[in-house]
Amino acid sequence: MSLKCTGFKQPTPSAPKVRTRKCVICKNQFPVSFDGFKNWCGVECGAILGQKKLEAQKAKAAKADRKQDRARKVAMKTRSEWLHDMQAIFNKWVRLRDDELPCIDCGKWNTGEVLRGGKWDAGHYLSRGSHPHLRFDERNVFKQLKSCNMPGGTTAAAFRLGVIDRIGLDAVEALEADQSVKKWTIDDLKEIIAHYRQKIKELKK
Repeated sequence: MSLKCTGFKQPTPSAPKVRTRKCVICKNQFPVSFDGFKNWCGVECGAILGQKKLEAQKAKAAKADRKQDRARKVAMKTRSEWLHDMQAIFNKWVRLRDDELPCIDCGKWNTGEVLRGGKWDAGHYLSRGSHPHLRFDERNVFKQLKSCNMPGGTTAAAFRLGVIDRIGLDAVEALEADQSVKKWTIDDLKEIIAHYRQKIKELKK
């Protein structure tokens, strides 16, 4: 008895599919070998990748060193240094607060550099020397032209009139009568600095 051909052929085995990956350096595709963690295509790209990793490690270590240096410097800062930092932050906030107001003394305007203090100071009505407890009192400090804040630039009477116009006579008399004593600790100054940094961010918005 003869067998009939059914017409079906045995399937030809297909070649195994080669997986590829993109080289992180040259971006070309390369076949993935048994080393599934390899992400570079050849010796040259591997060398470049190794150099990049080395540089990244050095940069990370340098960043960590700088962070430690800053932490050491902060830990070693004296109260007078914190007081200086606080004054700079507070003065910047004063200039921002009064950004849309003229000079407290002469009532004049001058353009530019308000934030950097190039043409504007944060002038104390009652000086820091004679009234150190009022150096961070918001009623006592105002944006002031540098020309008015130098010796002979203005008079105490003109400054007082400007402050009265800004906050009122009752507030000025209360300020002048304030004889409180304040001794800020380092922790106090840190808190005040953080407070005015936040206020500066809000004003900038």
